[in-house]
Amino acid sequence: MADLLPWLKLIFSERRRLLIGALLILLTLLSGLGLLALSGWFITATAVAGLLLAAGLPATLNIYVPGGGIRLFAVTRTVGRYLERVYNHDTVLRLLALLRVRLFRNLASQPGSQRQRIKSADWLSRLTSDLDAMDTLYLRLIAPTALGLGLTAALVLVAWLGYSAQLALATGVLLGAALLISTVLLHWRNRATAHRRIAAQNELRERVIDQLLGQAELTAAGVLLQSHNDLARRSAQSASEQSRMERNTVWHRALAGVCINLAVITALWLGLGLYESAQLSGPVVVLYPLMLLAMVEVYTVLPDAFGVLGSTQAAARRLSLLAHGPGANPPMDPPGAQQEPLSHDALMCFSNVTVRSSEHVVILEVPRLEVRSGEWLGITGVSGCGKSTLADLAAGLITPDQGSVERSASLSRMAYLQQRTVLFNNTVRNNLIPDGRMIDDHLLWQMLEVVQLTERIMQLPGQLDGWLGGIGSQLSGGEARRIVLARTLLREAPLTILDEPFTGVDAPTARVISGKMRDLLADKAVLVLAHDASALPGTDRLVELSPPQGI
Repeated sequence: MADLLPWLKLIFSERRRLLIGALLILLTLLSGLGLLALSGWFITATAVAGLLLAAGLPATLNIYVPGGGIRLFAVTRTVGRYLERVYNHDTVLRLLALLRVRLFRNLASQPGSQRQRIKSADWLSRLTSDLDAMDTLYLRLIAPTALGLGLTAALVLVAWLGYSAQLALATGVLLGAALLISTVLLHWRNRATAHRRIAAQNELRERVIDQLLGQAELTAAGVLLQSHNDLARRSAQSASEQSRMERNTVWHRALAGVCINLAVITALWLGLGLYESAQLSGPVVVLYPLMLLAMVEVYTVLPDAFGVLGSTQAAARRLSLLAHGPGANPPMDPPGAQQEPLSHDALMCFSNVTVRSSEHVVILEVPRLEVRSGEWLGITGVSGCGKSTLADLAAGLITPDQGSVERSASLSRMAYLQQRTVLFNNTVRNNLIPDGRMIDDHLLWQMLEVVQLTERIMQLPGQLDGWLGGIGSQLSGGEARRIVLARTLLREAPLTILDEPFTGVDAPTARVISGKMRDLLADKAVLVLAHDASALPGTDRLVELSPPQGI
């Protein structure tokens, strides 16, 4: 349960809403319990009065008070159930929003190098299914369990005070057994299966994403059918684990029902003994067994939550690792190194920077490099020399293991085009401005003209509101790259970082775009990186990045 504690603390920050929701659930349960018990008492009392009258004996029965009580319980149960569902589901949605905000806030504070270690499939699993699994904590786990314990204790107390100690003991034992079967024992039985199922589902998602992204390569290699069969096998494995968990849940729910029915029979049998000894009237004898029978509504909810508690714990553990995992090492200066001050026209300065991989291999070494205001600085180098790492450093996504990256106070924001082309399954407009900023269509068309995509986008149905399809499937690789370049240019930052901006773009088009970019960013600083000088737009200064000595 330690994995759940951080998330439980966050959930209990909404104590007021949780308390109101629990009271609404309690009102509904007590109304149902009272309705069943009072109805049984009323029916029994009516039958007894009828038998007495048929035998010629005098009998009286007040039908108005119990009739009014039955109507009251019926109305409060219906209204309480409606209010409980509306209020508690709103609470669950609020809690999920709170969890998402806290998770994304923690993720945003982590170094980019740490976030990049997580695969896309893991992101998908953790930010969707893992977060959704947390909605069982309050509505299906905490509240029903607490109310089940409270009502069980209350019924044992009623049996002790109103009936007999023997009935109280029998009720406590049988209802306690039902509670254990529905909760702890079911969780213990399903825990290992739940962990295997979660692992199988995550692996299945990872393989599905890999197949979708690499479908062309798999088809060309002639192994697409083999990949389909592998997915089918993994899907069957996950379904098998799910079926096993559901069978266990059904069996434990049935066993809990058996315990409750045994408690009802025991209460009826012991109550008849009390009736024979003239300690109780007939209607009162029926009252308590029917109250016990109403507990079925409480105990049948618990197995659904505790049957998947292992999955919820696994989800909480992964989310905790995602949100609170170890960060990158803080920047530090090498022994004896001195930080050199920024020159008056410098926006950024790299001083004695060293970056290592997760295997502690040096992947970037920069003794000193300045990015000056209004300058177009080109960086070239062979593959593996650390160009993309340098771009991530400049953008602040990662921190150096040694040395420092100093930034001018005037450098309040940056625009960064990463080497990887990322398009959203959305419209052209939402791909250009994914943060939802209000930008005039004229400016969007102007930026599309800069990247030479005006005619291509005008051919799409809906134009700016035209759908690009999954991973920009309606565009070629070069066209997709230019959409992302236009998105970057729309940021209007003092420094623009472009990592391989013309990947997949033919040379004549790249030259036209370079000229238009020069006009657009005439007074801005630009740091552009490419494998060769011919792949760069015109630059004011060119620096060749040497591979680290360890490579």
